[in-house]
Amino acid sequence: MRVLGIESSCDETAAAVVETSADGVGWRQRSSVVASQVHIHREWGGVVPELASRQHLRDISAVVTQALADAQAGWGDLDAIAVTQGPGLVGSLLVGVAFAKALGVARGLPVLPVHHLAGHIESLALHNGDLPWPAIVLIVSGGHTSLYHVPSPGVYHLVGRTRDDAAGEAYDKVAKLLGLGYPGGPLVDRRAASGDPHAVSFPIPKLTHDDRAAGPATYAAPGVAPVSKRRADFSFSGLKTAVRRHVELATDRGTRPLTERAIDDICASFQRVVVQTLLDRTFAAAAWLDVRAVGIAGGVAANRGLRAEAEARGARTGLPVFVPSVALATDNAAMIAAAGLRRWAAGVRGAVLDFNADPALQL
Repeated sequence: MRVLGIESSCDETAAAVVETSADGVGWRQRSSVVASQVHIHREWGGVVPELASRQHLRDISAVVTQALADAQAGWGDLDAIAVTQGPGLVGSLLVGVAFAKALGVARGLPVLPVHHLAGHIESLALHNGDLPWPAIVLIVSGGHTSLYHVPSPGVYHLVGRTRDDAAGEAYDKVAKLLGLGYPGGPLVDRRAASGDPHAVSFPIPKLTHDDRAAGPATYAAPGVAPVSKRRADFSFSGLKTAVRRHVELATDRGTRPLTERAIDDICASFQRVVVQTLLDRTFAAAAWLDVRAVGIAGGVAANRGLRAEAEARGARTGLPVFVPSVALATDNAAMIAAAGLRRWAAGVRGAVLDFNADPALQL
């Protein structure tokens, strides 16, 4: 079984070919091509939706052609096409969806619409093989910070999510505040490595405390105690505000510049709080739901501080921690093809081609 994946949810135009292994167990990535738009959006300090969709139109044909060439595959070697249906920027999504549907009609191939976050979850299996199930998976990126209970392959239950900024979005905004540039995540991570993570006492975001009423149970899984989502949700807007106020005080409201050491310390202290917040919620949910593994996926999963602390916590708690490769952590089409293969294994054989891009698609 060989699937062409197409991803265009934000500012990367991507295509990849993934197939089932020769023994029928697991998946093999034959190619993955990504055309990044970072150089276009950097001068604006973030993604400009109209510019993104126009660039997808320019890039998508060449990216798909290159993915097939790298895989040494022709159209006749494909069994299906998987494409990101949502969520994301609607103009960007429409380019990938329209292209995939046109290919499906022209080549007589089934088209499998895929949820972008399902792709991130399946990137873990693509890189590591199937995880021990059940698992808890944290998806953390510029647009998403969500916690999913995955009791078995291809089954995803939302346990917690951010109430405001995604963690990756907070990284971008803090980087902009410090004058580091865009995208902010890798830049803050790099500067944090040289700073003191305890130099600034930023607050740990909490929606409720363990000694207070956590609210009614809103998620229950067979055989485990019900969980209140208030105890599994995230919030980063207060932390972002705390960083802004600290910078205002340290610079006397912009009348004097921050030293390079001060910037390193702010980055390290900010990252310490983000990582602690993410992992506190994730490992607490892992305990509540009695899972056998922890997964971390999405663009921020490439963060060195997050990876190192997650592995350390996993070692302390006896829970294996799985992360994708750096290439599979950021947006790519190999994970979309893998999610398509997961749907195919569940018996899905393609959608009626009147499906449309859905920027608010629910998983």
